[in-house]
Amino acid sequence: MRLDLNCDLGEGEPRARTRALMRWITSANIACGGHAGDARSMRMCVRLAKEFKVNVGAHPGPWSRTDRGRGAVKMTPDELELLLLQQVSALEMIARSEGVRLHHLKLHGALYHAVEVDVKLARRYALVVARHWPKAVVYAFSQGQVLPAVGQVGLRGFAEGFADRAYQADGRLVPRAEPGAILGSVAAAVARLKDVRAGRGIRTIEGERLRLRIDTLCVHSDSPDALRLVRALSESIR
Repeated sequence: MRLDLNCDLGEGEPRARTRALMRWITSANIACGGHAGDARSMRMCVRLAKEFKVNVGAHPGPWSRTDRGRGAVKMTPDELELLLLQQVSALEMIARSEGVRLHHLKLHGALYHAVEVDVKLARRYALVVARHWPKAVVYAFSQGQVLPAVGQVGLRGFAEGFADRAYQADGRLVPRAEPGAILGSVAAAVARLKDVRAGRGIRTIEGERLRLRIDTLCVHSDSPDALRLVRALSESIR
């Protein structure tokens, strides 16, 4: 399988930036009203994805705009189910009205990480997707609770790696508030891609190597030099 390149979009970035990023990626994770996004931005992103033949994915996040969905999350399985039904359904309806099918789901920010470490949340997440969006792919952390839960209910999952974030030796991302959490250059990200494709794994902040399954590589739209980064990665993948 060719490596997928995904990007979180519709999070308040200018339309010109959304369009420029969409040119180089293969999958778009579209904010659907929780941490960011509204009906107008969702429709704009769906139309651009259709124009550039990019996979449309729902990017549900915590109901928290002040911290862009990156603050601590405490959520019950029932609350997670309701959040998914509200946000993913909203994007799916807009996509369907534009003649586009929902390709995948990827949780955002603190919600992404909360579900990865809580087996009850991961299982409910997988069950809700299997019940309502059984043809959708679930994009999830390569080391966590979600991919096993997804497999147990017969869904397809893509193991996700991050092109622009530093990793710790335990496989988790370096917290954003800590020094070195964001990779500092396009060259470093391209080097990571080459390592992944060559089977050398990902170099951690401690200098060790993580051997991770990676099906899709993420670039955040608000990362420094995000446009240069996605273009360089896209050209390296081809």
